[in-house]
Amino acid sequence: GLRGALESLQPSRAVKVTVLGTPAEEEGGGKIDLLQAGAFQGMDAVFMAHPGQEDAAYLPDVAVHDVTVKYYGKSSHAAAYPWEGVNALDAAILAYNNVSVLRQQMKPTWRVHGIIKNGGIKPNIIPSYTELEFYLRASSRKDLLVLQEKVYACFKSAADATGCKVELSSVGHDYDNVLPNKTLARVYQENGNKLGMQFTTNNMVLNSLSGSTDFGNVSFTVPGIL
Repeated sequence: GLRGALESLQPSRAVKVTVLGTPAEEEGGGKIDLLQAGAFQGMDAVFMAHPGQEDAAYLPDVAVHDVTVKYYGKSSHAAAYPWEGVNALDAAILAYNNVSVLRQQMKPTWRVHGIIKNGGIKPNIIPSYTELEFYLRASSRKDLLVLQEKVYACFKSAADATGCKVELSSVGHDYDNVLPNKTLARVYQENGNKLGMQFTTNNMVLNSLSGSTDFGNVSFTVPGIL
């Protein structure tokens, strides 16, 4: 359809259209790998299509950092020799609660959410290993770094309090927030209206914090619209 529209232009213009498959958006950051490999070089503008319940020219997608937290302690019998153990589950619970206490001092645009993936094996065995997974989100990459420092302090202090060792790791890329491009958004909406599209005016959709996407990193390199 885009090719047909371009061919109908008078006078004709030489335009190159690239359809680029970008897997691993939710985990891994496939667009960032492609960006680093030069897949977006020479492009004047990029457009990403994402399914949704409403049409919008821009959504406030935010920066995100994922972290896996692993605590290493020492097993022992919880009834017979509890003093011989170093409880990794205590560290995990403290870490989770530390983050909960931090929420009072978090900015309204900060989000931290996580789960305990591994909490031990049996009730009568003091856990020697626990694992948590957290997502940290903020409205900008700069703000995300501030939030990350505070949350990491929560994880490390839990290890100090329990005598456990802690390991922090991230499995993928950090995603930047999507950089708004008002010109592309305006043109997209104007042409969409001509085609009968109905764009949402819901303030919650347009201005509240949304999810995160690896397209954010692309938007800081090439003008784009999501």
